[in-house]
Amino acid sequence: MKANYLIYSIFLIVVVLIIWIGMDTFSQPGISDLKGNYSEVSKFRNENNTGPVIRVYAVYAADSLWEDMEAYGNYMPHTKYGVTRVFFFSNLSHTPREVGPDPPYFDKEYQMYCMAEYVKSPMGGVSMKKYPFR
Repeated sequence: MKANYLIYSIFLIVVVLIIWIGMDTFSQPGISDLKGNYSEVSKFRNENNTGPVIRVYAVYAADSLWEDMEAYGNYMPHTKYGVTRVFFFSNLSHTPREVGPDPPYFDKEYQMYCMAEYVKSPMGGVSMKKYPFR
């Protein structure tokens, strides 16, 4: 009787742990939990898998919620020794459809609509640069 009790107790503990891990896994915060309306319009990732990986994103942001913009950048993929850049634009029709790996990263005609730039450096340092509206 004690052996059955021990087996059932261990089974119940394992089931509870599996349910707890599953609930925790599927309830993680993400981009959809942010207050602002964000739409990724274009992205670039170089094909270099042995050296630094460069990622550049152009994102339309309906509002200038700076904390949410930084959180959005933190949710974007990042590779150790790589650079991730996210540019936020205030106007959907004036958000670049193509971005590249070299500065200025997109056509100059879009610069006046760029609100902010998020950069995650090769060692994981984060910086957020706000641009004045022109």
